Amino acid sequence: MFLRGVLSGKRRLSTQQFTRNLCGSTKPCGLPPTLKSVISSGVSGSEVQITGWVRSVRLQKRIAFAEVADGSTVRGIQVIMDDPQIASSLTTGSSVEITGKLADSPGREQSKEVQATSIRVIGPSDPGSYPLQKKRHSLEFLREIGHLRPRSQTISAITRLRDSAEMALHAFFHKNEFVRIHTPTLTSNDCEGGGETFNVTAPANENPGGFFGRKVNLTVSGQLHLEVFTGAFKRVYTLNPAFRAEPSQTGRHLSEFWMVEGECAFVDKVSTLLDVEEEMVRSTTQYLSKNAASDLDFFLKNNEKLTQLIKRLTSPEQYARISYTDAINILQQADARAKFVYKPQWGHGLQSEHERYLATTHFNGPVFVTDYPAAIKPFYMLPNPDGRTVACMDLLVPGPCELLGGSLRDHDYERLKGRVESLGYEDGSLDWYVNLRKFGTTPHGG
Repeated sequence: MFLRGVLSGKRRLSTQQFTRNLCGSTKPCGLPPTLKSVISSGVSGSEVQITGWVRSVRLQKRIAFAEVADGSTVRGIQVIMDDPQIASSLTTGSSVEITGKLADSPGREQSKEVQATSIRVIGPSDPGSYPLQKKRHSLEFLREIGHLRPRSQTISAITRLRDSAEMALHAFFHKNEFVRIHTPTLTSNDCEGGGETFNVTAPANENPGGFFGRKVNLTVSGQLHLEVFTGAFKRVYTLNPAFRAEPSQTGRHLSEFWMVEGECAFVDKVSTLLDVEEEMVRSTTQYLSKNAASDLDFFLKNNEKLTQLIKRLTSPEQYARISYTDAINILQQADARAKFVYKPQWGHGLQSEHERYLATTHFNGPVFVTDYPAAIKPFYMLPNPDGRTVACMDLLVPGPCELLGGSLRDHDYERLKGRVESLGYEDGSLDWYVNLRKFGTTPHGG
């Protein structure tokens, strides 16, 4: 009855009301409180019991201090021990349970602290070999200790930001009546057509024809499967892992990552997709600025470029929009000053240096580039009336450059069939995809 009421929209419940109905309490089903809830909701003067991991210990003659974190906040909480003896068993990295009195903190960086009366070490840590210190470590160093790096301030802040970003993306899509689809990880399709996929093979003693009896790879995109659902749902999206077997070893190439993809039926204008994508980026960034401000500030500190980027992404001012042809003209006019390594030419893809110039130097903010040449884009994109370009876009931003891309999909059966055949795809492998255009197809894109 309760769930039926929630799903039907007859009752609008706060998070606390929802938790109380499920667990009989506003506490999360009997779990120990996080430091975040202790700091935000705890009453000064009350007795509290906290659990977490020790980030630092400082012993003095008559007093001792420790910082304890549990992943719920950037800075953790300071624990004060009037008797340094009770801190004698504390070491950096150990897990602890601390009982004491919650008090207002005189320090500027935290609002609350704990005046400890008892400490129990749950899991000791060898101080001689524990690699993390209170200082900020480089990413290169953290890569060498992957099993411990989630305890660092940098990785824990990134993890919380990613969690908040996912919540914001789900909220955006559900607000706009998208339905989430779980697209397959194992597939026989190469959506991008580049052939840079990880193949899935059977153990040596299995059927020589392979476990599945045909070629199977890890997905590079859920787009084609999302298009199946746009034959029954107007708006769908997925947030799934994607895998690319590109040989490049740079910070711009990932073998595994998570990608959000949306697909909309009854959409026949690229400008509509631009509006949706722009609002998705803006609303997600605004959510982070409001609900994950302390984690965001951790990275914004002394980083003016990132600060300006956040301002531009959250600004109500429409993101710049130009065609690929106009972008090439801008780059060619700037070539004498910018001295590009790769000369900008119509019909060639934009290189990183070109994208960087457009987003960082020329527009100094987010910019959509639309209508790329058909010859350098995937087979499924809708041709424009000019016969040379396709209805697509990329969003470039200062720093990472290409943030997202998309297009209208070709919904003409004969044209798409001819395109697939001309590219030499394995016989019949995309018949199901092309046949979608025979049964109530619509203009669509994502």
